[in-house]
Amino acid sequence: MAKSKAKKQRDHQLRNQKRDVTNSRGIQVDFSTHERKTKTKQEILKKHETKHKRILQEFTHEGDAFLIWVA
Repeated sequence: MAKSKAKKQRDHQLRNQKRDVTNSRGIQVDFSTHERKTKTKQEILKKHETKHKRILQEFTHEGDAFLIWVA
């Protein structure tokens, strides 16, 4: 397998300057290690349905009424 450009640069520094860059890294990882999965078709449809329900609920004011008298 081929080496990445970063790996080549680290190897070059290790050979010439005798400094191992990997030692200066922290123990904690900077990214999430849990597995991600794509949503199923049912989950996508449900989200799409509830999204539009929310928008419609904002514009419907059940029970609110006002009356305009024209004299």
